[in-house]
Amino acid sequence: MNEGKIIAIRGVVVDVKFPEKETPQVYEALIVEDKLILETELILAPGHIKALAMGSTDGLKRGMKVKNTAQPITVPIGEKTLGRIFNVLGETIDEKTKLTGLTRQSIHKNAPTLAQQAVEKNIFETGIKIIDLIAPFIKGGKVAVFGGAGTGKTVLIQEMIHNVAKEHGGVSVFAGVGERSREGNDLWLEMKATKVIDKTALVFGQMNEPPSNRLRVALAGITMAEYFRDQKNMDVLLFIDNIFRFAQAGSEVSALLGRIPSAVGYQPTLASELAALEERITSTNRGSITSIQAVYVPADDYTDPAPVATFAHLDASLSLDRALAEQALYPAIDALTSSSRALDQEIVGEEHYQVARQVLKTLQRYKDLQDIIAILGMEELSDEDKLTVQRARKIQRFLTQPMAVAEPFTGRAGKYVPIAETVQGFKEILEGKHDDKTEMSFYMVGNIEDVK
Repeated sequence: MNEGKIIAIRGVVVDVKFPEKETPQVYEALIVEDKLILETELILAPGHIKALAMGSTDGLKRGMKVKNTAQPITVPIGEKTLGRIFNVLGETIDEKTKLTGLTRQSIHKNAPTLAQQAVEKNIFETGIKIIDLIAPFIKGGKVAVFGGAGTGKTVLIQEMIHNVAKEHGGVSVFAGVGERSREGNDLWLEMKATKVIDKTALVFGQMNEPPSNRLRVALAGITMAEYFRDQKNMDVLLFIDNIFRFAQAGSEVSALLGRIPSAVGYQPTLASELAALEERITSTNRGSITSIQAVYVPADDYTDPAPVATFAHLDASLSLDRALAEQALYPAIDALTSSSRALDQEIVGEEHYQVARQVLKTLQRYKDLQDIIAILGMEELSDEDKLTVQRARKIQRFLTQPMAVAEPFTGRAGKYVPIAETVQGFKEILEGKHDDKTEMSFYMVGNIEDVK
């Protein structure tokens, strides 16, 4: 192994000097005295490199010896990763028996070529009414769940993991990027309780870890998911919570590497870093990776560069609205600002498309009338508008749904609603078949048969 020594330490960025002819390549892993892993990030001059520490730099000092492993950071792949929790280096952190003899792959890989990508578009059923009706998912697509703090992003993602394992029998990979350790622990316990853990591999780089770990953990998750897509020809679900923390970690590291910051202090390489990650998530001729990503929106500002850069890669976006959450209309997805490329007659069919459009039209008309109602009251509306408002309020409540993962603290059993039943339910409301029923009878139910 080639050997160098530490010459400077700035936070998680470590400068290392090697002999000129033994300069490590970018992304090669280095080891500091058999303990700390570094990843080569910049080559400043022959033999002089900047590396990111994949762990705490406490106790490091100048002059310490660094060895070059001559290979990138790798993570284990295969069936044995299911039911286990890993860190960014592929080490198990669930205090169970260590995994040995597993094949490992680099976390840095190229995206599939256009020739390898599939062109067919199929709908992925989630069992959540508002998603399947208004913003349906495409197999192999990328979906983002946008929302401020406390609007329900993590619960929604946990519910989808639950539904995929229970209804589809599929494999999921969960990458926890810079989120709370408590949430990771809750997710782990929840998965064990609902028996979905055996179908899920989890990889975590949490809030308390260095930005370098948070920057690389999503790549580790994608590498694990690619095995099931490319080797086992499976449809995999990849959950990333939270993609904003990936951008945030990049900005922390970028400043330490000496790059001039871009808008709002983000790294100048934000778009290309995000593209390198997102382009690996796709359908190929062998299988698919469908990705659901939570996106924290700082101060509910949708013009922030991190959410904006994420928008460019998406097939569907779900926007969580604090006003709906305050009214306990869960999932608090705003139907009017959420969208999907799959809401197309050619993909979902004519009936689904027309019902979805009519639902959106009714909700928009209700929104337009709200100022008049607030000032003059319902009495000033025409009979037609009164009927529209009544149906819109029933639709709003029928878009709510009890979640299986929220059952312990709501006391309501979770419901899974197939797409055909969802479309039929909203069609009946629009046709006036339930005009005689109260608004609250539509709240927190499954299909239209549950409305009493």
